Amino acid sequence: MIGRIASLVVALAICGTALGIDSEGPLPDPQLQARYERLTNELRCLVCQNQTVADSNADLAKDLRDRTRAMLLAGASDDEIVSFMTDRYGDFVLYRPPVSSRTLLLWTAPALLLLAGSVIAFFVIRRRSLVSDLPEEGEDPFQSSEAEHRS
Repeated sequence: MIGRIASLVVALAICGTALGIDSEGPLPDPQLQARYERLTNELRCLVCQNQTVADSNADLAKDLRDRTRAMLLAGASDDEIVSFMTDRYGDFVLYRPPVSSRTLLLWTAPALLLLAGSVIAFFVIRRRSLVSDLPEEGEDPFQSSEAEHRS
């Protein structure tokens, strides 16, 4: 019984991935197909946001794939297609947005957060080591140093 359920789950998973494949098939020219795949893997699905247009099953992603295909067949360059998409959807449609004054924080935030975390960790560790070096309450701080000098 469990084997049948597992088989059904696997079959449904395989069928679900088939929906993501373009229904129109590959482009006639292998170079166009390579450009199409590269472009759809560089564009972000605005509905899913964590998937490329190539990987998404959303209706908008399908529309973007169809538009990319049509523009390639019409002879548009990669830059023209990317420009078309960014004009309509902004830099967010790109998986790798360009470095500009608007995206500077996006590119520098990981390094700034790592630096801030390192500085905080340094001070916390330093503070703990200073606190652990202090004598306990009721203990004579000079007693241990006299014993060390006698030996």
